[in-house]
Amino acid sequence: MAWNEPGNDSRDPWDKKQRNQGPPDLDEIARQLQDKVSRLFGGRKSGKDSRGGSGDKLPNSGPILALAAIVGVGFLAYQSFYTIQPAERGVVQRFGAYHSVTAPGPHFKIPFIDTVETVNVDQVNKFVHSAQMLTKDENIADVRVEVQFRIQDAPDYLFQDANPNGTIRGVVESSLREVIGKNNLDQVMTDNRIGIALDVQKGTQAMLDLYRTGLFVTNINIQGARPPEPVQDAFADAIKAREDKERLQNQAQTYANDVVPRARGNAARQVEDAKAYKTKVVAEAQGESERFLALLAEYQKAPGVTRERLYLETMQEVLQGSGKVLLDVKEGNNLTYLPLDRLMRAPVQAQQPGAAAPYATDSTTASTLTQRLDNARRALTRERGTR
Repeated sequence: MAWNEPGNDSRDPWDKKQRNQGPPDLDEIARQLQDKVSRLFGGRKSGKDSRGGSGDKLPNSGPILALAAIVGVGFLAYQSFYTIQPAERGVVQRFGAYHSVTAPGPHFKIPFIDTVETVNVDQVNKFVHSAQMLTKDENIADVRVEVQFRIQDAPDYLFQDANPNGTIRGVVESSLREVIGKNNLDQVMTDNRIGIALDVQKGTQAMLDLYRTGLFVTNINIQGARPPEPVQDAFADAIKAREDKERLQNQAQTYANDVVPRARGNAARQVEDAKAYKTKVVAEAQGESERFLALLAEYQKAPGVTRERLYLETMQEVLQGSGKVLLDVKEGNNLTYLPLDRLMRAPVQAQQPGAAAPYATDSTTASTLTQRLDNARRALTRERGTR
């Protein structure tokens, strides 16, 4: 039914008072809410513009705003937390200035204010440096070294030196030239390479600490040290001669280690033999002196008997190993000599073919001689007894 037809109570659709009397319009309420949100964020007001025209109707943006709020909160949470790995250290900067160092683990930071830079402090870096250097004896040596280092102080590494990796290269070369200049070429090439490497490492670390680079030198190894190319043949000959010298010295030392202990053992044995001989001679002399003193006491008690006994003992010792027999016949002027050794050997030689017996004898002659010898002995004993 049209608004101007009879029976519609003359209701004018443009009358605001009549329109407000009905139920509330949901679209109008949503549009008003959108206008408020737009004014809050600086947007334009919906509805009629300043020129009195009617504006376009905005779509329903409530879910979009909620989603934007959730995304914003998640982004802030993501920017507020960070994690440092076990081999790293976190350097926190607040408003661009150094603030603190964080250890491994999760940490919190202020979004858009704090920035964190991670530094690996366990990774070992290395580089190789080679150059020609002048030695103490005014020779030129081509030296090649390998340097291993790691980051020790993360703040110093980031903020105290603009180029710490370049600084360590220059410091290594400076320290190496200083140490090489204090050693001869032979020491650099063979004798003192380990000592030179240690000296270079100490000097390099001292300079790095002075410059506050935050670096720590873990090892310096001299990979090669040789003379320049034009004189390498001469130095090779010198090295070979030195090796021959060391080899001969080692052989001589080995021979000395074999001979000297043996000579010392022989000397010690001779000394011990001399000591034993000394002890034996002294003991025998002491025994002889004691025996002589004991014999002297007996001699003083009975001089005749003791003299006779000494004579008999002496003759027994003298004639004990002799094969000759001497007979002192009573009332005789001549001394009878009996070669018993030849008489006993005569039968044995006669048995050999072609051997001539020096003396012809038989069993009767041998028994007669033995009987006469016994009689002589008994006569001598009786004569000494009468005296």
